[in-house]
Amino acid sequence: MWAVDPSAEMLEQARANVPEQVGLKQARAEELPFKDGWFDRAVMRMAVHLLDRPRAFAELHRVLRSGGRLAIATHDPESFSSGWLARFFPSIAVIDGERFPSEGQLLEELGAAGFDAVVERLDQPVELSREQALAKIRGRAFSTFDLLTHSEYEAGAERAGRELPDPLRYTHHWLLAVGTR
Repeated sequence: MWAVDPSAEMLEQARANVPEQVGLKQARAEELPFKDGWFDRAVMRMAVHLLDRPRAFAELHRVLRSGGRLAIATHDPESFSSGWLARFFPSIAVIDGERFPSEGQLLEELGAAGFDAVVERLDQPVELSREQALAKIRGRAFSTFDLLTHSEYEAGAERAGRELPDPLRYTHHWLLAVGTR
């Protein structure tokens, strides 16, 4: 089993949390350093919005054996405008709506890379304490925070500090894609 990330810092974090038998490779999904047909399975969770998807999917197709499967879990972009963060950071719906692929885009892009693909939706109820939710905001736990203006981030964080309920309950809307080689 291998974990791949372009960031040495993220791989350091991973090493502290995965068994020693898991190999870690610093590489990009668009240029995987593995032989053709090397893997039976590949998994991507909350990553496809950060990649050049056509190139990454072609590479994953290359490194999977015939009959191998790629599983993808990502946000459903149709839910961004109603998500709990949109109330405090209005630009998130637009920014992430452009970054995250729709069901149709996933099907098209996986198909273009040679996969037979299916996509399903999954709704997951989530409950966070107020402090957990605020920690996500303060810690900039989502890459989108880096794309907001400083003033929008500061105003949204301040407003969330005043208005977040305890506990925060919401539904996470996932797109789950499986591509078979």
